[in-house]
Amino acid sequence: MLTLTDQATDRLKQLLNEEDDPDAGLRIEVVPGGCSGFEYSLSLGAREDGDEVVDSGGARVYIDKFSVPYLLGSEFDYEESFQGAGFVINNPNAEASCGCGKSFTT
Repeated sequence: MLTLTDQATDRLKQLLNEEDDPDAGLRIEVVPGGCSGFEYSLSLGAREDGDEVVDSGGARVYIDKFSVPYLLGSEFDYEESFQGAGFVINNPNAEASCGCGKSFTT
């Protein structure tokens, strides 16, 4: 479904260790918006009914049913560069994305 790189797993585990809720995970949602039609929404929180769960070495990711088809085969990574650091989704289902890389179309 979705794979996490070692860098993403390590960074996500660091973030989750700071949460008060031991069941917290990273919630990834695909929502309508952005200049290309869809954008990713990332937040830390609890699992909701119907969520798919991806566990990578204790780093949990929750994906709602709507978002699952859009994220199939995607790779979740964490990158650091001179321009900043952050999570990146390498999505083979995205046919095109905007210049800033925050939104995509299928």
